[in-house]
Amino acid sequence: MTTYTLPESGLTSLSAAELAEKIHSREVSSREVTQAHLDRIAETDGEINAFLHVGAEAALQAADDVDKRLDAGEAPASPLTGVPLALKDVIVTTDAPTTGASKILEGWMSPYDATVTRKLREAGIPILGKTNLDELAMGSSTENSAFGPTRNPYDLERTPGGSGGGSAAALAAGQAPLAIGTDTGGSIRQPAALTNTVGVKPTYGTVSRYGLIAAASSLEQAGPTARTVLDAALLHEVIAGHDLFDATTVDRPIAGVVAAAREGASGDLRGLKVGVVKQFDRDGWQPGVMSSYHASLDQLTGQGAEVIEVDCPHFDDALAAYYLIMPCEVSSNLARLDGMRYGLRVGDDGTHSADEVMALTRAAGFGDEVKRRIILGTYALSVGYFDAYYLQAQRVRTLIAQDFARAFEKVDVLVTPTTPSTAFKLGEKVADPVEMYNFDLCTLPLNLAGLCGMSVPAGFAEDSGMPVGLQIMAPAFADDRLYRVGAAFEAGRS
Repeated sequence: MTTYTLPESGLTSLSAAELAEKIHSREVSSREVTQAHLDRIAETDGEINAFLHVGAEAALQAADDVDKRLDAGEAPASPLTGVPLALKDVIVTTDAPTTGASKILEGWMSPYDATVTRKLREAGIPILGKTNLDELAMGSSTENSAFGPTRNPYDLERTPGGSGGGSAAALAAGQAPLAIGTDTGGSIRQPAALTNTVGVKPTYGTVSRYGLIAAASSLEQAGPTARTVLDAALLHEVIAGHDLFDATTVDRPIAGVVAAAREGASGDLRGLKVGVVKQFDRDGWQPGVMSSYHASLDQLTGQGAEVIEVDCPHFDDALAAYYLIMPCEVSSNLARLDGMRYGLRVGDDGTHSADEVMALTRAAGFGDEVKRRIILGTYALSVGYFDAYYLQAQRVRTLIAQDFARAFEKVDVLVTPTTPSTAFKLGEKVADPVEMYNFDLCTLPLNLAGLCGMSVPAGFAEDSGMPVGLQIMAPAFADDRLYRVGAAFEAGRS
């Protein structure tokens, strides 16, 4: 079994907070740190395939700009100034292609930066490149990428999860100290669990979606991924905030997630009420995952938390509701990828009508999973089926939100396994889409309700030797609770 896990020493083994301290004290330069990670990418990515584009020149130029300002005595623009980052290739950039891992956008250059991209640049964070994903963020294994699967650095025969497997794999392999993912139904948290990293899905509306290639607008949210809870918190505060370019963002103060992470590092959880979701404590799931989960509950209790079982009956219907709502929004959003305005165009030889060009372009440009979801969504939205499918799914969504609301009347946070099993082998679930969808059972409800969640490393399963994640969920706009509990749990494991 070949692995490319975190180096034991050197700049690529350090946390983002440690790197920032060294850069800001001028012990090392941002260029040195950035070059070290570019070297690590060159060394390992031939087998991992975490990156679709490596922007070495742009990253080093950004690092040099940081070094010049710091050497001139300027204060760092942010706590992460000079620390490089990997960006999921579904967030647009002007200086690198944005493909969404789809042939239909191969080589496409955006004329503008996403708000998240702009904030990263303003914070002085060099962008190493764009990471691989399931095509247009649809999938649970990064096997749906048009440019080949990403491999899990803990076992190259296994998936790193999806859709954001590239960002998670880059962190786990030491290719980047920070990364940005997007989470529509678990695409940040699920890969984090499979790669022994931290992934956070912020409250819907607290991070701008402007410049994020839209698939399911009411579900998806960009968020931070890192190797420690504090690193994720530092990145969270960089990218969060109201944005006039995104009507779905909320104009309210950002939760103090960095302060919460520092507070949680004491490991003290006395007075905290932790809810265990009855529906997600199942005997049929991988024994090694459940053993780790129950050990995590024991740890939380030992740190002073009170563990209480809560009943969320409509969580059992989340999978069905999600796989109606999400494809319906996909069907609407992806209508713009038609071969007429930008991206791939097939059949434009003067012998085909516009409708034929659109059909030929989509047939050649979209992969099987994207086509599957477009067809499902279009069917569910069609006359005679809208009420029976889409409207009914939205009613279930409301019931799930009500389950969460009742649970949070009793407890401060909810915890579940992040995934029902550890990383499966590449190719194992490709032929069975429903089995692949089931892998996201634990993460889907949160997106339907628009709340916030985190996956934090919870050890390694005794029956597979692969990483396991603990999912922590909190009410809307209580993102700081995630970081307090996550940091305390992390401290209790160290």
